[in-house]
Amino acid sequence: MNGQTRANIKPGMTVLIVLKQDQRTGKLTKGIVKDILTKSPTHPHGIKVRLTDGQVGRIKEIVEA
Repeated sequence: MNGQTRANIKPGMTVLIVLKQDQRTGKLTKGIVKDILTKSPTHPHGIKVRLTDGQVGRIKEIVEA
């Protein structure tokens, strides 16, 4: 499942995100969703979330629901 549709994302999910500083390299960071920051129903670059450790980035892949 991709991370471009807000309805697919729920707090507590394990996801792979790209942090702002990693956008050039595409380096993925794994974490658990705490807050969903994107208000629109979809976003072409991925829904922006805050992880439980405080890092913010756009979801590239949902690891598990």
